[in-house]
Amino acid sequence: MVKVFLYSLISFIAFSSCAQKQTITTKNNIMDSTATTQSLDTATFCTGCFWCTEAIFQQLQGVQKVTSGYSGGHIQNPTYEQVCSKTTGHAECLNIEYDKTKISFDELLEVFWQVHDPTTLNRQGADVGTQYRSVIFYHNDEQKNKAEKYKAELNNSGAFTNPIVTTIEKMDVFYPAENYHQNYYNNNSSQDIAKW
Repeated sequence: MVKVFLYSLISFIAFSSCAQKQTITTKNNIMDSTATTQSLDTATFCTGCFWCTEAIFQQLQGVQKVTSGYSGGHIQNPTYEQVCSKTTGHAECLNIEYDKTKISFDELLEVFWQVHDPTTLNRQGADVGTQYRSVIFYHNDEQKNKAEKYKAELNNSGAFTNPIVTTIEKMDVFYPAENYHQNYYNNNSSQDIAKW
């Protein structure tokens, strides 16, 4: 049931976006204030354009906050224009704060592999450039090991026709994107985004 919902949500957003849960449930745009500092963790994923994949992760039960931003580059506080110039080394990514008592890193990884094409190098659909590359930025050894294991299993299973090009890199610095990028799909869903 959840997979059917997730596939429907992904399909809807993929057809209307700039880029294209085994036991994962969704929420009704209400943040859960019962999470404690001890139960919170962070995942950072690059899935191409952050505008609409942000909306998918926001819908997952246990996700407290999703911030669009930039990571993996070599200059401080990059702007969107600088990142789009393909000279900073940054990728568009999502910083996902989640309650690990309600959703696991494994479940977030499952969604990560489903919301974009991890086999295309430096592109997602019509969006081309190193800023659209597929990356998992791990925050600790457990995340690194799980990401590497999941990637290897997917490659070995033949789930994708082509090899997965997603890189798995140590998290360094995350820079939040400009305010107009935050909550982009939710704030702009009435636009004719099929033109993106």
